[in-house]
Amino acid sequence: MTTSPEQDGEVAARQAVMALCAEAGRDALEAAVAALGAPVAEDLRPAETGLVMATGRIGGDGRPFNLGEVSVTRAAIRLDGGRTGFAYHLGRDRRKARLAAILDALWQDPARRGRVEAALAPATAQSESARRQAARRTAATRVDFLTLARGED
Repeated sequence: MTTSPEQDGEVAARQAVMALCAEAGRDALEAAVAALGAPVAEDLRPAETGLVMATGRIGGDGRPFNLGEVSVTRAAIRLDGGRTGFAYHLGRDRRKARLAAILDALWQDPARRGRVEAALAPATAQSESARRQAARRTAATRVDFLTLARGED
């Protein structure tokens, strides 16, 4: 099945919002949902926690190996209007997963999309700040190796 570039852009935008919800703390998600009027949501599947095997690769291109198990929580909800939302995140916070699922369902409504993104703006700013701080800490430990060629005169 082929998709249009318009649909691909919408999928990428939804993935970005869901990645932000996964990174954000519960307080930021609660504030965003409260700013949107705390819509009524029915659980399609109650939020639940389970284990997922994380895999890794040495050097990014080696053979995959099992790194270990991580806790993942998922939620699925339906809003009064019929839109469904889904969310997964690392950890055991069921409330956070449910809030992220509500935001996912709200974001899917084109009429509410701008309001959802505006409500998530503080979480976006906090995430960007954390990334910049981590980049500064990493840059402070960077070592540049210089090789000098010694000429034999």
